[in-house]
Amino acid sequence: MSKIKQLPPRSKVKPSDTWDLSSLFPSDAQWEKAFKRWEKRIGQYEKYRGTLGNSPASLAACLKFDAEFDRQAERVGTYAMLKTTEDTANSNYQRMAGRFQNAASRAAQAASFIRPEIMAIPAAKMKKLLASKPLAAYRLLLERTLRYKKHTLSKKEENLLAMQSEMAAASGQIFRQLNDADLKFGSIKNEKGEQIELGHSSFAAFLHSPKRTVRKAAFDQYYEQFSAHENTLAATLNGSIQRDVFGAKARGYDSALQKALYADNVPQSVYDNLIASVHDHLPALYRYYELRRRKMRIKDVHQYDTYVPILSELETRHTWKQAVKVIMAALKPLGGEYCRVLEKGLSGRWCDRYPSRAKQSGAFSCGTFDADPYILMNYQPDVLDHVFTLAHEAGHSMHSYYSAGHQPYIYYDYTIFVAEVASTFNEQLLSRHLMNKAGSDRQRAFLINRDIDAIRGTIIRQTMFAEFEKTTHELAEAGEPLTVDRFKSVYLDLLKKYFGPDFALDDCLALECFRIPHFYRAFYVYKYATGLSAAIALSERVTSGGKQELNDYLGFLKGGCSKYPLDLLRDAGVDMQQRAPVDTALDHFADLVEELDRLL
Repeated sequence: MSKIKQLPPRSKVKPSDTWDLSSLFPSDAQWEKAFKRWEKRIGQYEKYRGTLGNSPASLAACLKFDAEFDRQAERVGTYAMLKTTEDTANSNYQRMAGRFQNAASRAAQAASFIRPEIMAIPAAKMKKLLASKPLAAYRLLLERTLRYKKHTLSKKEENLLAMQSEMAAASGQIFRQLNDADLKFGSIKNEKGEQIELGHSSFAAFLHSPKRTVRKAAFDQYYEQFSAHENTLAATLNGSIQRDVFGAKARGYDSALQKALYADNVPQSVYDNLIASVHDHLPALYRYYELRRRKMRIKDVHQYDTYVPILSELETRHTWKQAVKVIMAALKPLGGEYCRVLEKGLSGRWCDRYPSRAKQSGAFSCGTFDADPYILMNYQPDVLDHVFTLAHEAGHSMHSYYSAGHQPYIYYDYTIFVAEVASTFNEQLLSRHLMNKAGSDRQRAFLINRDIDAIRGTIIRQTMFAEFEKTTHELAEAGEPLTVDRFKSVYLDLLKKYFGPDFALDDCLALECFRIPHFYRAFYVYKYATGLSAAIALSERVTSGGKQELNDYLGFLKGGCSKYPLDLLRDAGVDMQQRAPVDTALDHFADLVEELDRLL
């Protein structure tokens, strides 16, 4: 019997394959000293209470202290969090993170007076404060805070809203407990005849099985559980939507969607244009499904046929060094400085590279103002997707690097709306580079198929989700009961629209609306679609342009949150208030489908 290969413990991993967190703290002992110094400062908030309207200097002093305190907190909290990801079974680092979270909660309570006091300053007085020299650095911060004044209630009403926050979180918590803990899916035999437990992660693996009977069995068995609990799930999702509607009404927003878009200053036209643009380009998606049906030689195409690769993955192997080399070659259009900094980081100690025992799964980038922008990977040399993942996370890290290098602390941290632009931009450049270097039509076809599925999953599928969120919230706002049947009918109508007239829709697929975690924190998924659309447009602009186009894009990376997201993207050369960027991305999708058909 062959010996099972086990992952090494953290202590056996070569230091050169791990990140070097010394730009945060050289040691746990140094972290401990910094944590205690920072924790002691919590009490200093109290001296600013009741003073914010006294003078420009007093308000500036409080804001300066708050920013410095938060900057220290970022370093302390990030170090503790990153140490827990190295070894999730290490109780010492769990305790370190827990101590930070406890102190951060106490700090939030201590600082909770700042926002209400700023809101309470009379408008005429605030106008004079904003024009004063001591507050020049904080003017944008204050203006953003004051935008919420018309949606801020009296102290008593705000207190009541705060008191119901745990109740408001109940629907999401119920869903997570039911979905992650209580649903049991049994087991399925895979294509090798092995009996494998069916769950959320293995479900995705089963849908990639080359054997259709395995895919269908997993699909049917998986959705049986959602069918058995559909009434509970419908009530839970309804509760989440009613919470959103209540919160918007209580604060005087026109709708739950308007409330969700308000923080980023995004007009609803951006949301509506995204949906309209995707609708207009659905025929290209229908052609892709028909192409899949023909090339897979099946009579009709079902949802469980849409994830398995049309072509089996080509044998590719990239060592870490080779992956860095190919990524740097792909990112050459971003200029010398970008590439020098990134290559040094990826070849050096920005990254925690390989899997080890009890290490956190997946991948992420973690940028901070005062330290290197670290990347966690679980890199496997034989998986091409991991090269793309590294390029993706490198995009986030360079976004953090440039923002921290060109903005003050209070304006460096970019928002979620723009976060996925820099990462998927890098994936676009890598994909183009690999396609140009493809040694055969088959290799190029494999890469094109990968691109098609990425756009399908990130722009088209997420837009369908966004349309479901918009429709169901509008129904709730109109007073229509959201029952099991109503949810399923709304979702089924969308499935018919997005999959097309020739797609074989299984009845149980309507239950998908109950299992998407994002639906329990609505109006987030559209940002994935707008992010990739912007990235496709900008990558085309930079690669076909000159120095100005590159400088525009680098300016976007340097912008942090110094402007609202739409303004940052507009300065970079893409106007997300217009349909053009999404249309461009979906025209590109259609071209890829046609080329794939020719190559196959």
